[in-house]
Amino acid sequence: MFRSSVSLIALGLIASPAIAAEAEVDTVVVTASRRPTAAEEVGSSVSVFTADDIARRQQRALPDVLQLSPGLNVVQTGGAGGRTSVFIRGANANHTKVLIDGIDANDPSQGGVFDFGAILTDDIARVEVLRGPQSGLYGSDAIGGVVNIVTAPPGGPNRLRGRLEAGSFETFDQAIGAAGEAGPLGYALNLTHARTGESSTTPLALIPDGRPVLTDAYENATATVRLRAQASDRLELNGTARYADSKLFFVSDEGFPSAPAAERSRQDARGLVARGEARLAVTDRLSARAGVNVTDYRTKITSPGGFASYNEGDALKGDLRLDYTLPAGHTLVAGLEAERERLTDQPVRYDNETLAVFAEAQTRPGAPVSLTASARLDDNERFGGKATFRLAAAHTLQPTGTILRASYGTGFKAPTLTQLFVSFPDFGFFANPDLEPEESRGFDLGFEQPLGERARVGATYFRQTIRNLITTNATFDSYANIGRARASGVEAFAAAELAPGLTARIDYTYVDAEDRDTGLTLLRRPKHRATAAADWAVTDALTVSATVIHVGSWIDGDRSFTVPRLKAPDYTVAHLAAQYRLSERLTVFGRIENLTDERYENPVGFERPGRGAFAGVRVNFD
Repeated sequence: MFRSSVSLIALGLIASPAIAAEAEVDTVVVTASRRPTAAEEVGSSVSVFTADDIARRQQRALPDVLQLSPGLNVVQTGGAGGRTSVFIRGANANHTKVLIDGIDANDPSQGGVFDFGAILTDDIARVEVLRGPQSGLYGSDAIGGVVNIVTAPPGGPNRLRGRLEAGSFETFDQAIGAAGEAGPLGYALNLTHARTGESSTTPLALIPDGRPVLTDAYENATATVRLRAQASDRLELNGTARYADSKLFFVSDEGFPSAPAAERSRQDARGLVARGEARLAVTDRLSARAGVNVTDYRTKITSPGGFASYNEGDALKGDLRLDYTLPAGHTLVAGLEAERERLTDQPVRYDNETLAVFAEAQTRPGAPVSLTASARLDDNERFGGKATFRLAAAHTLQPTGTILRASYGTGFKAPTLTQLFVSFPDFGFFANPDLEPEESRGFDLGFEQPLGERARVGATYFRQTIRNLITTNATFDSYANIGRARASGVEAFAAAELAPGLTARIDYTYVDAEDRDTGLTLLRRPKHRATAAADWAVTDALTVSATVIHVGSWIDGDRSFTVPRLKAPDYTVAHLAAQYRLSERLTVFGRIENLTDERYENPVGFERPGRGAFAGVRVNFD
């Protein structure tokens, strides 16, 4: 059934721009409604980070970007390349849907958890973080929210750029990118290579007497290609592919109770996400688009002694979508999707298929209140049908300029193939084929208030309940459903232009996430988290940026969870970056990460790198 569904979708359609590629300006948001929407008309909570933000702050990997988003907790096991998870508003790490140029990028071989640590940023044009249950728009995996990564778009004037950087921990990075047009073909090509040689991430207190201090090392090569062709006045063809190949040397654990191993392990990972789609302007008001996504992940971990384990997962998805613009400027969107997800646990292969239909209605500018309503029906091969929906509203009050926002949505997530079938008997951990799907309901209410022309403040209250939340059981030897988990809290911010060329923003998040059956706080969800960022254009050529991240204490387990609940201390880490434009084509830059040399662990048992200094040069040919 799945193959025929994909074939029918692919047959009359040939490729359109990736969903998020339609908007490239800061004041437009795509993820919240699948369509370009002015930021003041978005009823959901969204944060946007642009290529300029990333370059100015010299954030080389996606976790560095996401650290500044309210409502998120970023957890990275070690230094560069360490596996990185994101917890949005108290939800699980695999409750975050990740899109790369419109492609579902979650990893089927890792229980649906996306490894943000493997994403380098040189090819990224913008990142949108949408918080709250989004299954009504995006289906399973979107209980907590959506992270949408948009790479550099094809087309425009021909241009070439490059970057060379070196610094602490034997870091040596290079990047090159080209974009432009050749006749009817638009293109964007990017290649990035990053290497970190030696970084100690194992706390000294955990290393048994007599054993050497081992360090981590990481290398990543990422290539991105985006193409666009105007086949006719009404038909546009597009394709995108992103391939990453990485090696990570890290310290695993051995024994019981466990201790850091005496030799390093090695992880070889590659990931491919690709999409081809077509967009057809049927009439002036009706457009159709369709595409096929391919996601493929392969990971090999070689332990001391030469034993190798493999994680292999892939997904194939076809989709069809119709957009209709009503005479008053309002829009209707409807579509269908067919997906097959597959996981290989040597030598057995498991798979699952899902069919879905969705619809969305959205008001356009000029209406008293901007409204978005979406509904979706997923038919999961193993767990049957489930309907979800989302409502969002935004209204600007005149003459104060106050923006009021509200949203309510439901979420649904079937147990992953890993949770259902993949056991680790050598470690005493077993799958649970009797798990039930997770379901959620959540809402948020918020406002933004301008204070004159140079300042803005805002706050959002959110609350979400998850039934049948999947977590480890009380004996930590399998998975189990929690009857009910609840997360509630507040996200608040203040932003201002303090002087000409000097801007600053402070964000604060409070999250109370607990297992309602036991009253215990959920793991790795700090109650308090605050960030600050300031950018100063000192002169036309010199720019200085600073960021500070404070994470309050939280509940975690030790490296092997032999101690399942302990209190981790809070920490504060600061970064400073500067760049100077020597000419229109040449810029030099430098930064100091962890300015105060803060020693901290997140998660517990994995020490983050100390102070590091980095410098380089960037060239542009337009």
